[in-house]
Amino acid sequence: MTYQEIRLEFEHYIEKEIFDTSSYPLYYAINYIMASGAKRFRPTLLMMSYHIFRDDIKRTLPAAFAIELFHNFTLIHDDIMDNAFIRRGKPAVHEKFGLNQAILSGDAMMMIAYQYLMRSSSKENIASVMETMTKMAIEVCEGQDLDMVFEKKNVVEVSEYLKMIELKTSVLLAASLKIGGLLAGAKDTDVHHLYEFGRNIGIAFQIQDDILDTFGNSQNVGKRIGGDIYQKKKTYLFTKALEILSPEIRNHLLSYYTSDKELIENDVSEVKSIFKNNLVLEEARIEQERYYGIAMDHLSAIEASEDRKSPLKKVSRMLFERKF
Repeated sequence: MTYQEIRLEFEHYIEKEIFDTSSYPLYYAINYIMASGAKRFRPTLLMMSYHIFRDDIKRTLPAAFAIELFHNFTLIHDDIMDNAFIRRGKPAVHEKFGLNQAILSGDAMMMIAYQYLMRSSSKENIASVMETMTKMAIEVCEGQDLDMVFEKKNVVEVSEYLKMIELKTSVLLAASLKIGGLLAGAKDTDVHHLYEFGRNIGIAFQIQDDILDTFGNSQNVGKRIGGDIYQKKKTYLFTKALEILSPEIRNHLLSYYTSDKELIENDVSEVKSIFKNNLVLEEARIEQERYYGIAMDHLSAIEASEDRKSPLKKVSRMLFERKF
């Protein structure tokens, strides 16, 4: 089955999973965010990894829904912490339903996710599936914590940034793929390769997002180009620049990120020029390719036919080749 076919299977399932709002208002908020036009990338990956080994993918639907619930729970709380008022082109949950309701609904989603995860699990794999989910949930919180710490630091090392995006972004992809393998009864070595495929592809995609945010085409990317610079975010480009720039240019770059004033278009253009003219962009592309290559090596190492692994390879390449 292709990525599109598996995603459609999940969409049919999620359309029927509507929570009863007659007794508790918190379910209004859950239904609202779960129906808000998400890409469904993570649950589809879980189902795809399962399909490498087995055909009965409908068995994974509750687990895939669990992953989507967890992901959206993190978005509710992220928007609160970031004071963001728009999510997927609509008012964020805390903006529409209030802060307390958003926090409570997010907490409930995390717990409900475990209920759904158990529906797909068996006595043979439930312990490993729950351990994977719990470890991932803790690591996502650790990644968000590091992200907040970095907001207050002027200098962030490349290694620190890579660790943060691994925890905040990549481990959810990795855990989704691993859980799919565990539910399918895959061998330990194949489960390991699925996890490492997801971890490395997640880092590659985040570096790519950093590049696209700064150098992409706004029509293709779907947001204002240079947004990370306007917000003075410590991206891969920024951390790599601090590592390789001369002291003079390094201090010039830091002056934009440490200034109390809001950056204007000319400032952003200057930062982009620093990244482009001092091999920072080139180094970011090299690192992105490196993590992508490691991910593909792990996918190739899985003991299954190429036909079974082909859908994951195709969707990875499709995302990796997003246009600038």
